Amino acid sequence: MTHDPFPHRTPPSPSPPPTYVPHQSPHAPPPYSPTPYAPPYSPTPYAPRPFGRHSGHREHSDHCDMRALRTACRRQRRTATFAALGYFLLFLGLSAFSPSTLTGTVTDGLPLGLLLALLQLPVTWLAIALYEHTARRGVDPLADRIRKESEVAARREATR
Repeated sequence: MTHDPFPHRTPPSPSPPPTYVPHQSPHAPPPYSPTPYAPPYSPTPYAPRPFGRHSGHREHSDHCDMRALRTACRRQRRTATFAALGYFLLFLGLSAFSPSTLTGTVTDGLPLGLLLALLQLPVTWLAIALYEHTARRGVDPLADRIRKESEVAARREATR
């Protein structure tokens, strides 16, 4: 004998058959706008890229230069951030997990914790100097080159 734990429940009714939706062409306009600010849909034929002198090489070169500039800026920020933040986190970790180390004396009357705290300011200055050095060595030359090339390109476009 089987026992139904829910005797008041009625069996589910069969679902209605799915309605037929005709196949839409991939070139048909979408039924809705993807964003509220999207321009109206207009089917335009594919325009091939130009070949030869006006093939878009300049745009590709600009893109590569900007990518190199972004990479140099990212490397610069990481270097300076890890220098300052790494030292601070070392000091913070020592004070949290090994306070007995920080209470030990380096010289007569100077505990290691105080010495490390006083060294935080010079380490911050060192991080700033490192940031400026990497900017002068890696980021500024790239930015200057991109600026000069864009000025030359703007002059060239103005004479057309």
